[in-house]
Amino acid sequence: MKTAVPRYYHLDMEVSPERVGQVRRILAAHLRFWDLETLVEPVCHSADLLLRAIAEHATDKNTSIEMWWNGQHLIAAVGENDRELRPDRELRPCLTRIAALSDGWGCCATDTGSTVIWFTQRAPVDQSVPLVPTAPEPDLREVLQVPREIPVAVLAGAPGGEAPDTREDAR
Repeated sequence: MKTAVPRYYHLDMEVSPERVGQVRRILAAHLRFWDLETLVEPVCHSADLLLRAIAEHATDKNTSIEMWWNGQHLIAAVGENDRELRPDRELRPCLTRIAALSDGWGCCATDTGSTVIWFTQRAPVDQSVPLVPTAPEPDLREVLQVPREIPVAVLAGAPGGEAPDTREDAR
């Protein structure tokens, strides 16, 4: 059975009209590397629309682009830092097109005042594959356990500079 590995990609950039095409090629390359050729056009076109709208309307051009692949859906998000940009006003035509191209989309504000616009694309039925189980990573409590109590004499060594012999056959 074919399995999928969860994937994630993050890119911080300053949007400009000439960089939009470059970012489109970068996103397409990652999707092809992840064997998601059928999602290249809708995802890249939606990201292209968002980046061009941000380049045109935003005063703060710093943005973050993220993509997550979970084996069935690709979620792409574009976060912009311009507090003055109103997606319901300046980006309305762009968001209307994204809604038509994607399976789902949304917009939310962050604690810092920036806005994140996301959209999803579902993989075709023949590309939907189960995820590979990953081993759980240790949490902080497992990694930073209190050391076992070791007598100071054992740590410092026996008198005379030699460590005590703890082998069974030496007793």
